[in-house]
Amino acid sequence: MAVRIVFLGKLADLAGGAERELPAPLDWMALVEACDGDLGDAISGDKVRIAVNGAVLADKATLSAGEGDEVALLPPVSGG
Repeated sequence: MAVRIVFLGKLADLAGGAERELPAPLDWMALVEACDGDLGDAISGDKVRIAVNGAVLADKATLSAGEGDEVALLPPVSGG
């Protein structure tokens, strides 16, 4: 089994789709390496948050996801 990565908002456009699967276990560095180019730059920014199984991480560097986990990449919220 793998880790399911969910891209929301503009991140889905950069990723070329809303979801991707990556091999477990997955840490922050492996996630950044798997998301190269503009996507990697975007997720590395200070405004993008990460949630693992619905729990938002205070620090992206602490990402530790195992088999069957869902990692959501949350872009900054805009509104009006």
